[in-house]
Amino acid sequence: MTPLVLALVAGAVIGLALGALGGGGSVLAVPALIYLLGFTPVEATTASLIIVTATSATALYAHARDGNVAWKTGSLFAAAGIVPAFLAGAVAGRLPAALLTAAFAAIAALAALRMLRPSGSEPPGRIRPGKAAGAGAGLGAVTGFLGVGGGFLAVPALVSVLGLAMRRAVGTSLLVITVNSLAALTARTGTGGGLQWEVIGPFTGAAILGAWDGKRLATKISGAALQKIFAGVLLAVAAFMLADVIA
Repeated sequence: MTPLVLALVAGAVIGLALGALGGGGSVLAVPALIYLLGFTPVEATTASLIIVTATSATALYAHARDGNVAWKTGSLFAAAGIVPAFLAGAVAGRLPAALLTAAFAAIAALAALRMLRPSGSEPPGRIRPGKAAGAGAGLGAVTGFLGVGGGFLAVPALVSVLGLAMRRAVGTSLLVITVNSLAALTARTGTGGGLQWEVIGPFTGAAILGAWDGKRLATKISGAALQKIFAGVLLAVAAFMLADVIA
């Protein structure tokens, strides 16, 4: 396949993940950019922020129309991560490629294992400011270092730490992803090398279209099934990347 076709196919799959699962876009985008399209780890993590920011904002609009966004909790969660994401993003370019890849895989695996735990239900009208701020700050730091939107961490945190129901956590995570990705991308300006816009552009466009299909898919699958799919994808990607580092 040509780079353009690969970018279109990978973008559609990643958009589907973001629209349906509220995360997983970056954790899929980074390996696709590295292993399919020949980006370096630093270039891939920077490019993924561009792709996921645009796609998440589109998917957020679709979920918000259906009332699946907890705006107060999500805003507090996202705001707490802005400064950590910016600071971590400013030094991320200094990380060795192997360390960046291994850390990325380890975080994805841990998030997947957490998603396999039984989820809680949303307590109506309750917001936990302390937990939201703490989890949001940690997520922002990871976003900055690894160049990911953080949905694969935001969804588990919103479900397990803050008690949101799965479907509402999916929509709310897109707000967090958009804000954190913008902060990290701002800090990474000038550190990603010569970005290949002829690849990033089609990749982003396909991801945005895929996100709309993912949103429709999410209405047909139960929350428990979404969690299992999400965890399975993360574990598979983590295993592949760790094997590559070891090899």
